[in-house]
Amino acid sequence: MFKPKYFLTPLLAFSLLLGLSACGSDDPQSLTVYSGRSEKLVGPIFEAFEASTGITLEVRYGSSNDLALVLETEGNKTPADVFLSRSPGPVGYLEDQNALAPLSDDILNRVSADHRSPDGNWVGFAGRGRVLVYNIDETTEAELPASVFDLTDERFRDQVAIPGSNSSFQDWFTIFRLRNGDDAAINWLDDMVANGARFYPKNGAIVEAVGRNEIQFGLVNHYYNFQKVAVNGDAQRSANWGFADGDSGGLMIIASAAVLNQSDHQDLAQELIEFLLSDEQQTYLTESVYEYPLAIGVSPSAVLPDTPADTVGAIPIDDVSSAFTRTMEIIEASGILDQ
Repeated sequence: MFKPKYFLTPLLAFSLLLGLSACGSDDPQSLTVYSGRSEKLVGPIFEAFEASTGITLEVRYGSSNDLALVLETEGNKTPADVFLSRSPGPVGYLEDQNALAPLSDDILNRVSADHRSPDGNWVGFAGRGRVLVYNIDETTEAELPASVFDLTDERFRDQVAIPGSNSSFQDWFTIFRLRNGDDAAINWLDDMVANGARFYPKNGAIVEAVGRNEIQFGLVNHYYNFQKVAVNGDAQRSANWGFADGDSGGLMIIASAAVLNQSDHQDLAQELIEFLLSDEQQTYLTESVYEYPLAIGVSPSAVLPDTPADTVGAIPIDDVSSAFTRTMEIIEASGILDQ
């Protein structure tokens, strides 16, 4: 049966992960998965795969960035067969290390060209749009900003929540600074702090705080508000606002999957990724999790707006460790975690 193993250390505590022993299995009907997606989101998919195939999954959960570094360090001795990442950066990094196996044409052709590796070694399976969540009783759409840069204006003073310690925000901020440069990223975050931005640890906590009018706005992944509305209905007094097309605040970051080169179970590993991209599981991801499905022919949930135009596929990260360490340095230096 599905056996979660938790490795929830931050990047700066990476050394703790290195001391953990491998948990692979010699059973040819067993796969080891390193998952940067949480059990809450992908655990039901893993359980369905086990029930459908009889293949046992050993799963390590943790930060995508930490797990990529573990895989690099373990090298050919890693027990991992499959790697799931919250964003394309860590899988792109492993691809550059020649650690990933080519995926089958059947897998690659399930998604459009901009949702997979140009070299065919990883594939996207779900999309997460970054949005501004707002309180619908206190703010009209006419008052909402076109750009994430507008949030430093005086009219948003003391009204914006930022999940500075959250991994999804760190993913976004890394891409934000790679696109705009460190100077622009530092200035934006410093200006947000100077404008009274408030720290919340998680996206879900921000959506709840906005819904109860504790704060007016928050930067979150799009699906959190849809999940709260599904539970609370009209009592949830919040909605998502998408920034203008092309604005860095509204990126869609894709969750990605890959097979490790050294896996002794290549066919089974590819079968798991095919399962992730099946109509049934893509429908689950959009109808239950409210993410954007990436498999061709599967439509987003009717409650979701059009797919964000600005999708982040491969991004130029030469060193995933230094890239995210630099991100954390900027976030910590800004003082947002103390707000």
